[in-house]
Amino acid sequence: MPILNIADAEDDWIEPDEVPRPIVAFGAAMDDGGGVEIDHHRHRKGQIILVQRGALSCEVEGGLWVVPPRSALWIPGEALHAVKASGALEGYNAFIDPDVGAALPKACCAVSVTPLLRELLTRAAHLPYLYEEGGANSRLVSVLLDELAAAKVEDLHLPMPADPRLRKIVDEMMASPAARGTLDSWAKRAGLSERTLMRLIARETGMSFGRWRQQLGVVLAVKWLAGGASIQAVAADLGYESTPSFVTMFRKALGASPGRYMAERHPARG
Repeated sequence: MPILNIADAEDDWIEPDEVPRPIVAFGAAMDDGGGVEIDHHRHRKGQIILVQRGALSCEVEGGLWVVPPRSALWIPGEALHAVKASGALEGYNAFIDPDVGAALPKACCAVSVTPLLRELLTRAAHLPYLYEEGGANSRLVSVLLDELAAAKVEDLHLPMPADPRLRKIVDEMMASPAARGTLDSWAKRAGLSERTLMRLIARETGMSFGRWRQQLGVVLAVKWLAGGASIQAVAADLGYESTPSFVTMFRKALGASPGRYMAERHPARG
């Protein structure tokens, strides 16, 4: 993704861990014809990824997160993660030194983005990488850290099992989310008994099989809706017999209908 720091427009990517500043921020974008897939890696510094337009998914040690517009993903330092996005995408990244980020979450999480947090990240992204410390820049960084620490956590997380038998089921379900097989049929595909599958999925994800499958539908729906898919198309692709039944599930999971949820994440551009 092209780096959008105005102050450093002539620079290529630099390694954030090597920049001697508490926060290193930049904007990034790609158009509809592009795509990006960054393989598993880790940073010493924590990372906040804010999505302004489009959506991305990120797999972080034991979980999959989907980040829609006006949400952000916090990835603690040293956490192994991979990022994937397709279609149009705009957003901001900030890498935060663990010495100043002690109040930030210890585990990966998706958070909602207030207008103030968005503006602070935008301002930070327009600073030179080696910005002058002290004065206004330090105050900006301090307020940004306070806003990140106070951000509301969102339930856009899908626990990912490590057991290879479960991962086989998960991969098949993600490839064909409309497949509405029974617990017994999925167990047989993996060569497991129904009871063993129930025990494994509970142990590795903390969820029942049905709850995990519903959460898979939630995160895929958010990703597809953010990419421009219609509510009817998403309902069909997830295997729902009717759009209203999908809308009911979505509202129970995220507290708003799909239409309202996405409308709140596409503010009028000024």
